[in-house]
Amino acid sequence: MKTNCLFFLMMLFCVNFYAQQTINVKGKVLEEKNGKPITSATISVTGSSEVVITDAKGGFVLELSESLPVEIVINALGFKDYRYIITQREEDITIRLKEGVTSLDAIVISASRTPESVFESPVSIERLGTKQIENTTSATFYDGLENLKGVDVNTSSLTFKSINTRGFATFANTRFVQLVDGMDNSSPGLNFPLGNLIGLNELDVQSVELLPGASSALYGANAFNGILFMRSKSPFSQEGTSVYGKTGVTSSENAGTNEFIDVGVRVAKKVTDQFAVKFTTSLLKATDWFATDSRNIDEDGKIIDGSRSTEIDYNGINIYGDEFTNPTDLGFGIVSRTGYSEQSLINPDTDSFRAALAMHWRPFKDNDETEVIYSSKYGTGNTIYQGASRYALRNFVMHQHKLEIQSKHLMLRSYVTIENAGDSYDIRFAGINTLRAENAATKAYNQVNGTNLSVDELWFGTYGNALAGNIPGVPAGNRVAARGAADASFRTDPNSAEFRSIFNSVINNPDLTQGAKFVDSSRLYHTDINYNFHELIDFAEVQIGGSARRYVLNSDGTIFTDTSDGNITYDEYGIYTQLQKKALDDRLKLTGSIRYDKAQNFNGNFSPRLSVAFSPDTESNHIFRASYQTGFRNPTTQDQYIGLNLGNTILLGSAPDNPIRYNKVFSVDSPAGQSAVGGATVNFNGLQGYNNSFTRSSVEKFGEAVEATSNYLQSPAGGGHSKPAADAMAAGANAGLLKKSNVNYVKPEQVTSYELGYRGRLGGTIVVDLSAYYNKYKDFIAVVTTVSPLYGNVSAIKPAEAATDVNTQLLLNALGKDEFTPTSLYTNTSADIASYGANIGIEAKIFGNYDFGINYSYAKQDFDQSQDPDFETSFNTPEHKVKLSFGNSDFYKGLGFGINARWQDAYYWESTFVDGQIDARTLLDVQLMYDIKNWNSNVKIGGANILGNEYEAAPGAGTIGSQFYGSWTYNF
Repeated sequence: MKTNCLFFLMMLFCVNFYAQQTINVKGKVLEEKNGKPITSATISVTGSSEVVITDAKGGFVLELSESLPVEIVINALGFKDYRYIITQREEDITIRLKEGVTSLDAIVISASRTPESVFESPVSIERLGTKQIENTTSATFYDGLENLKGVDVNTSSLTFKSINTRGFATFANTRFVQLVDGMDNSSPGLNFPLGNLIGLNELDVQSVELLPGASSALYGANAFNGILFMRSKSPFSQEGTSVYGKTGVTSSENAGTNEFIDVGVRVAKKVTDQFAVKFTTSLLKATDWFATDSRNIDEDGKIIDGSRSTEIDYNGINIYGDEFTNPTDLGFGIVSRTGYSEQSLINPDTDSFRAALAMHWRPFKDNDETEVIYSSKYGTGNTIYQGASRYALRNFVMHQHKLEIQSKHLMLRSYVTIENAGDSYDIRFAGINTLRAENAATKAYNQVNGTNLSVDELWFGTYGNALAGNIPGVPAGNRVAARGAADASFRTDPNSAEFRSIFNSVINNPDLTQGAKFVDSSRLYHTDINYNFHELIDFAEVQIGGSARRYVLNSDGTIFTDTSDGNITYDEYGIYTQLQKKALDDRLKLTGSIRYDKAQNFNGNFSPRLSVAFSPDTESNHIFRASYQTGFRNPTTQDQYIGLNLGNTILLGSAPDNPIRYNKVFSVDSPAGQSAVGGATVNFNGLQGYNNSFTRSSVEKFGEAVEATSNYLQSPAGGGHSKPAADAMAAGANAGLLKKSNVNYVKPEQVTSYELGYRGRLGGTIVVDLSAYYNKYKDFIAVVTTVSPLYGNVSAIKPAEAATDVNTQLLLNALGKDEFTPTSLYTNTSADIASYGANIGIEAKIFGNYDFGINYSYAKQDFDQSQDPDFETSFNTPEHKVKLSFGNSDFYKGLGFGINARWQDAYYWESTFVDGQIDARTLLDVQLMYDIKNWNSNVKIGGANILGNEYEAAPGAGTIGSQFYGSWTYNF
């Protein structure tokens, strides 16, 4: 099988090579008005996939395999397209482009895996070209993506931004794919991109393309909400050395004003006509945004009224350790301990370092269509990610290594992604376990009194004694004073050396019952292949391709269930084909594609896509489009293989072979329980979460009913029974409320998407791009919590015989004595979920040579909560967004400016960390730039959010303020 596949690839490669009889055409592309070279213009051959890019001097070399005459199309962002027919061998062509009014003529590849303009793309697509990247008003080009229509950027940290389109957004955006030079730069262990951590240096960005919505038919699993393509510059066509330096300040009320620095270098050299090399590196150092949200939340993560001074069981969003309360009412109510602020538990410094090396080889002389590329990318940094908790990623490392073969028809790419979590830790558990760790005061007390009490027991004991007036100087009944007395005795001072010592021990311990560190050294291996039959099949453009991927999960049992059996491996593969046909003098384009994907743990999945684009006029000034697309998202590696004790629950992945690998030993204290298990401990196996458990909702209803019934039985009207007797009778009377769980293993999510769109040039100065979509979802992945008694058979419970059946009595005893464990399991909801929306964008040249743009986005979900009351969709998207741009990159002798404004309305944020309202906001970014032609330099000063309207991207995330910067870029 492997030999046959290799033979097939070699035959394709040879057919591709021997079919080529090249003609060299050289030329340059200039601006018509001033003769200035146009960098990064694209020259494409009509009816072919051949594309070349102009270098820093506007030059290009095109090697043609077609017989003359041949039509080429020259395209540059901000300029009108130019068509030129080559009728004979020409040594030097000079093309002069007129300024255009739109970016819709830019050539893109991602929409159909073949070169086409944005204007004729059959689906929605957004693009940033070199000129837009250079002129972005944001502090980085990655931040500038937020100015694209329909795009949301959620900021977890100054160095960690999450991109999303069309709703259902979280910082851990597993429904959105990000490709850098064809490589998926998602973390193998986390399954989502860490912003631009291992992305591109801004000096090396050739283009950024973004496809909103489902794209699984061409790009496979997880291209569910959208996909982002970042492409770097070729060292063959864009040689030279460039450097940039950027510095400035970030400013917010809670963090103050802090300096930052950002520097980078790109060196590219065409060593020979057949070999070129490129190296890039960049470094950012800054102070992160501070997360200081002290609002109170309940046990379900909902924001409620109250503060530390008013609520005895207060649990602040960015306060950690106050989640822990006394397990039972000791006579003074349920009281939470005094936690630590996030700023006591992190170093606010954030940084990012990237380096990349690429070597390009053209093995055949006088043929630049065949190229072999080896590249390595390395990224490391310190940032904060917000998921189910807040995570401090410290010295986190990711690197990728790729070998790729490109030719006119064939693309073959293999790469590996390797990560190391470094010194990363869970901030919440750092607070909890630092608070609960034995300190000097606890040791001294136990030594003097001959006891072995925990710091929790001593803290709550002191609180109770102080509240009762048993501690001199503390007035009875004063809860604030009682808390102060307990804190003074048994809470480690966050400003002390002892705290630092305990804290450092906690964040280096991977056992979450005592520590906070997480270990992850996972890897991902991936191969892609694509072949275009352009010269072999005439009636249409036909492509075939496929991919294969393997995950190797390695957490030493701290995240995944990779304990006794070593690393976990998990495989996925897919194949696809696409047919594209043009008709009616190329005014009609029909595209159909289908892909089949198979993952190791799931049934195969077919993803078809159909699209049509039609221009009713011969000038092609108007194009209407319609598409039907499908997509799917495989459960992440954590959805399938996590096995994590979170203290209050066990989070367990739902791959069929995963639950049986999870084991944890629990203590059993009750005599009945010890008799049942034959000792003081019992082993819990993950399968019990599925096959020997009650639903969480039924246990909660049972508990409420038992409490009410017991209270009545203890009253004179109920017979005045003792509490133990009343509890036992109440449990038996309400046993019928308990329901056995029935949780299915997780399976892939699916989406069916319908889209209509229009692009048009109006009057030669205005361009309109609008679209509307409707998405229907199936099998949304959800987490369901079950409750497993540590002994007894749930399937054999007999509520009617609760007073006599031994098994039923054991189950009731387990629930009554807290001898059970909640288990959170990944599964799918059966609820109907849909979303719909629309986008409209208008671009124009006004006042002669000024660029103006405005776009509006509408997004809405359709979800009936009553179908699954415990499920949250996490739509997390504002219903309305408006974005405005205005500028001119050269309005007076090299002086330019840019303005971007964004408004969005309020919306509700749902997540496993905290739920809460996000306020409406208006943001304004500005930039002034000066192009110093004699020095090959560009100088910029600017600011992001210059109005100072501070906001949180989500409840509990850092408060984002303003960022002001100045930069200098020099091209040698």
